[in-house]
Formats: sequence, C-alpha cells, structure tokens
Amino acid sequence: MRKLNSILLGAFVLGAMVEALAVEPGLKDSPSAAKPVVVGEQAKKIHRECLLIDGHNDLPWQFRKKEDMSFLKYDLRKSIPALHTDIPRLKLGGVGAQFWAAYVPVESQKKGTAVKDTLEQIDVINRMVKSYPDEFEFARTADDIIRIRKSGKIACMIGVEGGHSIDNSLGVLRSFYQLGARYMTLTHSENTDWADSCTDEPKNNGLSRFGEDVVREMNRLGMMVDISHVSPATMRHAIRVSSAPVIASHSSARGIADHPRNVPDDVLRLVKENKGVVMVNFYPGFVSPEGASRWNEVMRVYREYRKKYPVESDFQTALGQWRKQNPAPKANIYQVADHIEHIIKVAGYDHVGIGSDFDGIESVPFQLEDVSCYPKLTQVLLDRGHKEESIRKILGLNLLRVMRDVESVANKK
Repeated sequence: MRKLNSILLGAFVLGAMVEALAVEPGLKDSPSAAKPVVVGEQAKKIHRECLLIDGHNDLPWQFRKKEDMSFLKYDLRKSIPALHTDIPRLKLGGVGAQFWAAYVPVESQKKGTAVKDTLEQIDVINRMVKSYPDEFEFARTADDIIRIRKSGKIACMIGVEGGHSIDNSLGVLRSFYQLGARYMTLTHSENTDWADSCTDEPKNNGLSRFGEDVVREMNRLGMMVDISHVSPATMRHAIRVSSAPVIASHSSARGIADHPRNVPDDVLRLVKENKGVVMVNFYPGFVSPEGASRWNEVMRVYREYRKKYPVESDFQTALGQWRKQNPAPKANIYQVADHIEHIIKVAGYDHVGIGSDFDGIESVPFQLEDVSCYPKLTQVLLDRGHKEESIRKILGLNLLRVMRDVESVANKK
C-alpha cells in the first residue's frame, strides 16, 4: 500500500460555525443522550410526496462480503436486522431512488481483477433489481426516476466507487456507462495512476492529463463526476476541468469534522459555482469531530494490518476485531443535521443532498440506524426552522437537477 498522508489535525472551528446557525445544534448533547426525535405529520407528508434520492448505499458489497452472490441467504422483502437496508425499511424511509455502489477494494487493481470484480458487482446490482420487479426498477435518466417513482417503485441506479475500477481504460469507463453506471468516484482510499486520493501521498497534485481525459469523457457520456474520497487538490482540479456539475456522493463538511474524507469550505464554494451537490455521509467517523480526530490512530492500524495480513479477508477480519475493541466515538442525528446546515451556510440550499453510505459503514449515528430513519432527519430540519421547499431540495431535487444538467451537457457534445 502506498504511504498514507500524515493528517495534520488542527483546532476545530466548530464553535464559531455553530453559533452562526439559527438554531440550537445537537453537538452540545452527548450522542447517545440526544433528545429523541418524534416524527410529526408534516414530516410524514413530505416523505409521502417528495422524491428522496440517496446517493450511496453499499448493499451490493454486503452480498459479496457475506458470500450471498445468488441471494440465497437474504430476502430483501423481509426484515434483515444484520443489514441497514431491506425493502420494508426502504418503504418506511420513503426512499424514492437509490444509487447502489459497485465497490471493490483498491487491492483488486494490484491483483489485476479490478475490472472483473467491478463487473461482478454491477451484475449483482442488476440481478438484485430484477429479483424484485414489483419494488425496484432501473433508471438511466432523470426522467426515468420520475416515471418509476410515480409508479410506486424505487428507482435504482449504479455508482462505481473508485477510479481503480476502470484500470486506466476509457473503454472500460464507456462500458460501465453502457451497463448503467451514472457516476464514478474518481478514487477510493488510495491514489489511482491519474488522480490523488484524500488518504494517500499526493502524486499528481490533483489529476494527471489522463485524469483530465477521464473527467472530460464522463462529461461526454453523461456520467456524473464524483469527488468523494479524492484529495482537495483533486476536487478543485476536477471542478475546473468538468463542463458539467460534479457531486460528492457521500461526503460531509470538513468545517464541522476535520476529516480528510470531508469537503473543505473553499471547495464547497467551488461546488456552488459549479452548480453541483455535496451529499452528506452518515458515518460517525466523518460526522463527529471526535471521530475525525481519531483518524490518525485508525490509519496507523490500517497500515500495520495491511502489511501483516496480505489476504483481504484476513485483513478485514483483523481490522473489524480492532474496531470492536477500540470503538469509535458515537454520533447522532443532530450532528448529521449540523453538516447539512454548514453546507447550506457556505454553499446554499441548492448544493446539499443525502449520501448515507448505509451498509458500507460499521457504525451509524443515534436515530439514523437504517434506511427507515430519513423522516427523523426531515423532522430535525423542520424543528430547526427549515422550510418544506428547501427540505425537498435536500432530499432529492438537488441531485435530480444535477442529473439533468449532466445529461444536457452530454447531449451537446
């Protein structure tokens, strides 16, 4: 594994930012003692009528991880407490559209299996959707999402999580698009040959020339450029090169939690100029300021275990055991709302969305335990004085607008 960045964690500017908000923040409460959210009629009405689009869910990886690639162990029509996601809870949460992540570890590129493994994950998503035709339907365009949601089904899209999945090939990128992928995250936890990750040593100072070609080809195809996981320099570079709005499919605000996976304020302002959207992640390590400060210790163990356990399954088992023995600081729903409000403060209501990362995270915020809980987040925003029109943008209309803009750019190329 390439040497990871030594992350310099400075003093948080949280206090000043919190005071600038118009409502009392949840950060003053301990996460587990946060006031229970009672979902009222207005929040329920919003979720009956609105279009809720979650930008990132890792359920497909769970099927691979649990060796259930043929869906013999888990029936999504039934409650599955071991997962964050199943159809009954998607309905309770009012989810109208979901981006399912086609994720494979960065080590797959070193083994020469990244393309094959990603194709298998895309196949998992295809077969999952086709296994539940009364509940799911594939969407390839923004219009498809509207049509499918009106039919009562959940619109399903694919996001490729990590540029290593294309193995430095624009042909593979085009093939993924033809198979239904509508965004690609430019990196994952390590650099690609053409883009720098936020958790690796800088190599390209953003994008290489080929990285610029990848962004331009994504614009031409109509595939959203996803700047989650990339370094701030790569974020800025991708925004500069892209002729279409970009997204961060599952990232939060670095101004609240100083974690390298979060988006800095200067980039939030660039996203506003670009007309893109940052979709807030629910992982406590990115949401909680205390969780963000723990990052150096996690990275130390990550590096040590990567060397000690070359087999991926052994590595994941050992890392999971360490995390159980060294639990991360908890987070709560109010802290997630703080991230949303910070992005609103810096970039505006038109540039924030939801990208939960459910089933890709091992811990969740208090009162945001699974996909049924989105109405609680809506209630918190209502309690904090946000208008229904603005909340509808956050829940899905912003991302729908970006999709339309990306499609429009592609149609002109």
